[in-house]
Formats: sequence, structure tokens, C-alpha cells
Amino acid sequence: MSKKIAVVLTNEFEDIEYTSPAQAFKEAGHELTVIETEKGKTVVGKHGEKVPVDASIDDVKPEDFDALLIPGGFSPDLLRADDRFVQFAKAFMDAKKPVFAICHGPQLLITAKALEGRKVTGYKSIQVDLEYAGAKFVDEEVVVCCNQLVTSRTPDDLPAFNRESLALLEK
Repeated sequence: MSKKIAVVLTNEFEDIEYTSPAQAFKEAGHELTVIETEKGKTVVGKHGEKVPVDASIDDVKPEDFDALLIPGGFSPDLLRADDRFVQFAKAFMDAKKPVFAICHGPQLLITAKALEGRKVTGYKSIQVDLEYAGAKFVDEEVVVCCNQLVTSRTPDDLPAFNRESLALLEK
């Protein structure tokens, strides 16, 4: 069954952390909506990948989607400065909808105060931040917590991240 996946993304995202899951999700028949501050603009990854924005954060509601993807890079750090993205991400966590966050992606969930007591992983430089947020950090290629949250550390973990994210979408 096809699912609608929200993708929160802005400039300086880690290119492959968007393109790899996006391709896997689309190949499995899921629909992605890239969300930023302005519909129609193009965001550019750290390595030059250009992605058109499908919707403005002002025009979407979490209840319109089945899952949330948060690619890493600098994008999550930039997005967490905007309360609209923080509340959007928090709504997915509160509703127990699937959330997929890789590398620096969990930064948005830290700001949403949505990780307390959760087993997670992420990029090494945010380990202490995750622990201060009350998460139980583990250094593993992929962590699935409570049949809801999928986290991974780096682009090297993408095969496992994509596999577990797709498995969760099938439930």
C-alpha cells in the first residue's frame, strides 16, 4: 500500500541521505513531498544535488502524511531554528507515525524534545546532544525504536536505513 512521506529539507543537506531513501521509497511505490519554507524553490545539497520544493511548511499538516524523512547534513540544524519544522516533526513523533532520521537528522527531533527514553543512533558529533536530550545512544548502523523511529549514523549505513525504513512502511 502506497504511503505519503513528508521530507523536510533545506540547503546544505547531505545529498545521498536524501537521494538514496527517496529512490528506495519511490521504487516501492510511495509518494514523497519535499517541504521547505517556499514552494517552487530549489534547495541544493552539500555536493550540488538540486531538489525542487513541493510544498511550503505553511501549507502542509502532519495528518496529511503517513511518515516523515529527515535527511542529514546541515539541513536539520538549519530547520530546527524554525518552530514550524520543529512542531511538524514533533507531531509525527507524538502521533507514533514512522520517522526516518539519518546522520544529523535527529537534531530536529532533539529540538522537538521527542527523544527522551528512545534508543537512537546518529552521527558521532551529535552523540552528546542526543544523550542530553534523554535518548539512549548506541553506535549501530541502524536502530529501530518502538516500531516507529528509524535512525542511522552516516551514508555508509544507507542500505540498512533504507531496508528498515521500508519494512516499517509495510506494517
